[in-house]
Amino acid sequence: MTVLEALRKAESRLQAIPEPRLDAEYMLAEALHTSRLMMLIDKSRALTAAEEEAFEGMVARREKREPLQYILGSQSFMGFSFKTDPRALIPRNDTEALCEEALRHIRPGDRVLDLCTGTGALGIAIKKLCQKAVVTATDISEAALSLAKENARSLQAEVRFLQGDLFTPVSGEQFDVIVSNPPYIPEALRGQLQAEVEKEPALALFAGEDGLDFYRRIAKEAPGHLLPQGWLCLEVGDGEAEAVAALLKADFESVRILTDLNGLDRVVSGQMRS
Repeated sequence: MTVLEALRKAESRLQAIPEPRLDAEYMLAEALHTSRLMMLIDKSRALTAAEEEAFEGMVARREKREPLQYILGSQSFMGFSFKTDPRALIPRNDTEALCEEALRHIRPGDRVLDLCTGTGALGIAIKKLCQKAVVTATDISEAALSLAKENARSLQAEVRFLQGDLFTPVSGEQFDVIVSNPPYIPEALRGQLQAEVEKEPALALFAGEDGLDFYRRIAKEAPGHLLPQGWLCLEVGDGEAEAVAALLKADFESVRILTDLNGLDRVVSGQMRS
């Protein structure tokens, strides 16, 4: 079987997913241990038996709507490659808007807290891009933290990881910047999301009846963990930005809403009142 034949066969099997040909190309390149571009240059190349077997296994997993990033085992975020598997939520490109907003407020030597770190993408990217920052990352999930630590080792990022519910592991500590991409999907949507999303950890997805449970807690508790003039930067779900901004206005000034690359409201940030 040639590269072209393998792609056509896989594309036919994956018609139920949004981009069957593109996913097939990424999986076949992984099976061939080459780049997608190099693979496409020689579409007449014949696959070995081992390559066919590896590709078949990936296609079978994707056919069952397992996320592509779990199959490939990695996802790019802020230019860095993060290991991905079912222990944590997959980093999204949309979240880069949150990382960029946090970086605007971080100075050398600042203490930064990443709540609900998951794969560690935010905290690790911040450390890599502002190496003199002192970064702590927390998550309630022991499994997610194990993955985050693997990513930190792989990317040679010195980040302190602590397990616990939101601010509990950093009791008594204060930070210059707090950043978080918390769970924000309303419970009513459980079972109605894209099949791939439903295969990610529910603990990292759902946040009460209206999706705002974690924002209420963070807005209430963050002032006790921010230094004077400190910044809080949050990712928000679709249609949640105004409600989250309203939660911050009691203790924060300069509250603003920022959009992602798709023009959707994605980040709410604010500075502690003097």
